[in-house]
Amino acid sequence: MNDNLWNDGYGGYRSANMVAQTAQASPVELVLMLVDGLLEEMARLRMHIAHGRFEEKAHSIAKCADILTGLGSALEVEAGNEVVENLSRLYDFCAQRLNQAGFDMDADKVGEVQDIVQTLRAGWQGMADARL
Repeated sequence: MNDNLWNDGYGGYRSANMVAQTAQASPVELVLMLVDGLLEEMARLRMHIAHGRFEEKAHSIAKCADILTGLGSALEVEAGNEVVENLSRLYDFCAQRLNQAGFDMDADKVGEVQDIVQTLRAGWQGMADARL
């Protein structure tokens, strides 16, 4: 089988599956999907840095920044909640740290952000579990 044909088919299936999942997801589940996507992209970013793939590294950093922007825009900042403000600052810090990691070609800095995001994910997962 042609690899490109298989990849195109799998990509289409994955896109359709994601649309179906997001249509049924709660706001917390949507955040978890974004966080999972961020963690996956940061894993790719680490590999791009480790292998000196500059163009792919830049693309991954941009995708991570887009996801972090999405997470930040989902916050209800006008509520003036301290937790919301802290999350907003944390998302900004993560984006800055990833940019610095790309500039320095330092996969360890990406790892630091991954640790932060894993901790955040555990908190969001706890919220999702509590709603069940």
